[in-house]
Amino acid sequence: MCQLPFAFSSQQWQLPRGIDSTALDEVPLPEPLRVLLFRRGLTQPDQVNALLHDPPLPNPDDHFPELEKAVQRLHQACVRGERLAICGDYDADGMTSTALLLRTLRTLGAEPQAAIPSRIADGYGLNCSMVNELHGLGVRLIVTVDNGVAAHEALSRAEDLEMEVVLTDHHTLPKKRPKALALIHPATTPDQSPYRGLAGVGLAYVLARELSEKMDQPTAITSARDLFCIGTVADMAPLTGANRTLLREGLLYLHESNCPGVRALQQLAGLGDRPLRADDIGFQLAPRINAVGRIGDPQLVVDLLTATDPNNAIELGRRCDSLNRQRRELCDAIEAEALALLESDRAPLPPFLLLAQGHWHHGVIGIVAARLMERFQRPTALLAADGDGMMRASMRAPGGFAVDRALDDCSSLLERYGGHPAAGGFTVRADHVHDLHKALNALALKWVQERGEGILVEPEALLSFSSINHELWSALLSLEPFGIGHPAPLFWSRACEVTSQRLLRGGHLKLTLAQGECQREAIAWRWQQSQPLPKTLDVAFKVNLNRWQGEAKLQLEIQALREHHASMDLRRSNGVYRCRRQGESELEILNPSGEKLSISVNSQGVFESEDNRARHPYVADLIREACIGLGLIP
Repeated sequence: MCQLPFAFSSQQWQLPRGIDSTALDEVPLPEPLRVLLFRRGLTQPDQVNALLHDPPLPNPDDHFPELEKAVQRLHQACVRGERLAICGDYDADGMTSTALLLRTLRTLGAEPQAAIPSRIADGYGLNCSMVNELHGLGVRLIVTVDNGVAAHEALSRAEDLEMEVVLTDHHTLPKKRPKALALIHPATTPDQSPYRGLAGVGLAYVLARELSEKMDQPTAITSARDLFCIGTVADMAPLTGANRTLLREGLLYLHESNCPGVRALQQLAGLGDRPLRADDIGFQLAPRINAVGRIGDPQLVVDLLTATDPNNAIELGRRCDSLNRQRRELCDAIEAEALALLESDRAPLPPFLLLAQGHWHHGVIGIVAARLMERFQRPTALLAADGDGMMRASMRAPGGFAVDRALDDCSSLLERYGGHPAAGGFTVRADHVHDLHKALNALALKWVQERGEGILVEPEALLSFSSINHELWSALLSLEPFGIGHPAPLFWSRACEVTSQRLLRGGHLKLTLAQGECQREAIAWRWQQSQPLPKTLDVAFKVNLNRWQGEAKLQLEIQALREHHASMDLRRSNGVYRCRRQGESELEILNPSGEKLSISVNSQGVFESEDNRARHPYVADLIREACIGLGLIP
């Protein structure tokens, strides 16, 4: 769910440019989707067909140079019934990866055990104390999942103790290769490899599948694909390449999983026995798993996903559900405090939002930072006390502001830090927080000045209410799964009349909108605005299916609203061009001198005019932009 910007005046709508998408006329999709895909760079029918029908994946042995070595060593462990450790992370990716390999290796004859650090006590990744403890338990082989490449001290300690390590990780590789028997990492694949976007659970799945094939036991991974689906979506891995192919395949059967823990999660989420979508994982299953790693013991999720008894799985699932409710309450409380802090400061909103309270919970401040970032469209960091005069932070940023680069620039003020362009974390001395905020504000100010103050709204195609039907919904389903790298389409529609509105429990706004004779139900999640809605709106939205009390209805999920105007202004260096729609297919443009140009636009978006000025490239570009903005072409 994406909450709305906090004020109409803060929005900057950037409508798409006019295009000639006739190259896709033969593609069997509704016109708004063909236009949208063309704007995303799929300009040829074969590119769209590749999206609709995934090509087969290549042999992973040809893409991961050290995969065979890892499979050989695990094969040996399975044949010998060897004790080994699966060292995962405490997020959904790490916990599903751990459970995936535990289930597979137990079936194949090994004796694996889970080793996941505590978020609060240990921090991220494999560490020396874990290595020492495992060695004392007789473990001589460690497999890391979703971590390990940066654990230099722990890997050196394992080498000293003559313990072998198979590293599977997708985090940034250091310049020097980590010490390990085998390294399975997307960065070791060829540049255009479909395996480049795999998360930790994807790497674990590839390893498990290759091992089960080598041992001629394909049933050993019957639940592995289900865990792959959950971990991949939960980790927000790019839904392209192998992720897309495997996820599309896995979603067909996820609702029929033979893993009692997965079935328990689906039952507790009320998902029924229908085929699942990526959204079902992202909004229903993943939060119940992630909550445990944030505020509880991640071993609970591992136990749930490796349970063999359905009754035990339901009980473990209920505990996860309870922790997820606690997580929501914590997030809501911290968000309310953060907003109060911002409102108490009467100064203008700073370019970088940095808020600190000693009592905030480390496990959830990242979620609240993301909420504030979405609401205010500012890079945001929330800090909580970490003992010994230190503060630990989670940081999130909108597209275009690189978190990892900003932290690099401020490294002299930080004790520890890490991350990627969209998110990161750091530890800072409490007495350095003021200077750090000053430095981050300077970096964010440059970004705000280049980007502009407003919240950017970028719909991809015009969609009339009359075109929102089950044919469109079926076509949208054929383009799924949506996620990072292949987002759900953002449409917009003009002149939508508000016929009813009511505020739902939880702060969501329910609307009925009319466009001509056609009405549509709409929902605005986490509604934040206090001013009344204008009677007639332009709406940016996604299309979804609302299931309620056994009934399924198409619904608009509103992402942004603006007051509707019958005319629009196009600003150019020589002045303002006033553009007005006349009827269904006529356009009128007044130039800065007051001269008028009339244009007719047909249903294919081709414009005609008796005025020769309309043929000039500069004027033709104005006409195309006006046709988009006034809804004459999609």
